[in-house]
Amino acid sequence: MKKHISLLFTIIFFSIIAFAQSEQNINKPNVLVILTDDQGYYDVAACGAKDLVTPNMDKMFNEGMKFNYFYTNCPVCSPTRASFITGRYPDKVGVPGVIRTHANDNWGYLDPDATTIADKFKEGGYKTAIIGKWHLGLEKPNIPTLRGFDFFHGYLGDMMDDYWTHRRHGINYMRENEKEIDPKGHATDIFTQWAIEYIKNQKGSSKPFFLYLAYNAPHNPVQPPEDWLKKVKQRNPNLSERRTKLVAFIEHLDHGVGLVVNSLIENDLYENTIIVFSSDNGGLLGAAANNGPLRDGKGSVYEGGIRVPTSIVWKNHIAPRTITDFKAATMDLYPTLLEASKINVDHEIDGISFLPVLLGKEMNNENRFLYFVRREGGTRYGGLTIQAIQYNNWKLLQNSPFEAQELYNLNEDPYETINLIESEPEQFKILNDLMMNQVQSAGKVPWQNPDN
Repeated sequence: MKKHISLLFTIIFFSIIAFAQSEQNINKPNVLVILTDDQGYYDVAACGAKDLVTPNMDKMFNEGMKFNYFYTNCPVCSPTRASFITGRYPDKVGVPGVIRTHANDNWGYLDPDATTIADKFKEGGYKTAIIGKWHLGLEKPNIPTLRGFDFFHGYLGDMMDDYWTHRRHGINYMRENEKEIDPKGHATDIFTQWAIEYIKNQKGSSKPFFLYLAYNAPHNPVQPPEDWLKKVKQRNPNLSERRTKLVAFIEHLDHGVGLVVNSLIENDLYENTIIVFSSDNGGLLGAAANNGPLRDGKGSVYEGGIRVPTSIVWKNHIAPRTITDFKAATMDLYPTLLEASKINVDHEIDGISFLPVLLGKEMNNENRFLYFVRREGGTRYGGLTIQAIQYNNWKLLQNSPFEAQELYNLNEDPYETINLIESEPEQFKILNDLMMNQVQSAGKVPWQNPDN
C-alpha cells in the first residue's frame, strides 16, 4: 500500500513539474533567425535597391524594426557565425578567419568549451535546430549536433561549388544530423523546404523552438534558377549580365524567405515568433552586389564589408515600420534573443542585449567600442590579420596587413574618404590602445585544432 501511495505522489509531483514547465513555455516566444550569405547593405528593395523586387524581405522591414547600423563581426563568413552562436568576438572563440576543408588554408577552430546560443536555448526549455549552412567545423566536436542543436539539416562546409550538386572540392557536406545525404534540387529551395517542414512539426508542441536558418545564397557562384533569371531579363533588359544574375538570385531567395515566414502564419506560430533577418557580411563587389554609398564590400573592414541589411519582427512587441540608428553587432543577437526568451546569460560574453531598443526604449551605447577582425592566407594576407575598431564615431582600420592604418570620423565622413591619422594623433592613440588590448586578449585563444 505504501509503495502505491509513494508511486502516486511521484507521478503527481512530476506531473506538476511538467505542467509548470509547459505553462512557462507558453509565455516564451519562438525564435527564427534567417541569415543570408554575402547580401549587400542595399540589396533589399526596402533598403535602397531600385532594380530588385523583394516583397517578402520588404515585409519584414515594414512589420518590424529596421537597423541603419547593424554590423557583422567580420567581413567574411565563419567569424560572423561564430560571434552569433557564442556572443563573443570571433577571435576570442578561435575563429578569426574562414574555416575551410584543407588545413593549409584554414584560419579558425571553434573553441570546444564555448557556450553556444543553442546550448542556452536548450537550457531554457527550447527545441533547437539549424537548417542550411553551418561553416563552423567539418568534424567532431564542432558539428551542430554536438554544439547544442537537437536537429541539423544542412551543409557543414563553406561555399558550394554548385547550387545544384552541393559539393565543395568534390566532397559532399550535406547532412541530416550526422548522416550524409544527397538531396536533389537548388540549395535555396532545399533549405526553404526543410525549414517549412520543421516549422510544421512545431505546431501544437509544448516547447518553443529556436530555428537558425542559414542560406548559402547569394554567395558565389551566382546561380539563379533559369525561370527567375528570365523574369529579371524581361523586366530590366538594360542591367549588366552580372547584376541581372545576382538580382535574380536574390529574388529567388526572397521567394524562399516568404514561404518560410508564411509557414509560421499558416501554422499559427507567427504572432509568437521573433524573426531576425540579417546577412553574415557585406556584398561582394565582384558579384555586382549593391552596398549603396558605403566604401568597399565583402572581405574588407571598410563599412561596405561589415554593415548589412537587418530587421527584427516580433508581433505586438516591436512596433512596425520603426527605424533605429542604434549600433548593434551580430554578437549582440545572442544576449538579446536570450533575454527576450527569459533565459539568463551567466557567463562572459562580449555582446550586449539591445532588447530595450526593440521595445521602443532609449539605449545609449556611444561609449562602447566595436572591433572587427579577419585572418586570411594567400599572398595578399600571408596568414596575418586585418582589423578595425569603432569608438565614439571614430574608426581606426588596417585593411591590409602590409599597409598603414587609417583613421576616419564617421560622423563627418561616413563613406571613409578622408584619412585623419596624421591630423588627429590623440584619437589615433585612443583607438590604437583599444585595438592592441583586443589583440592581446584574443591572442590567448588558439585558432587551430590543438590536437592536430
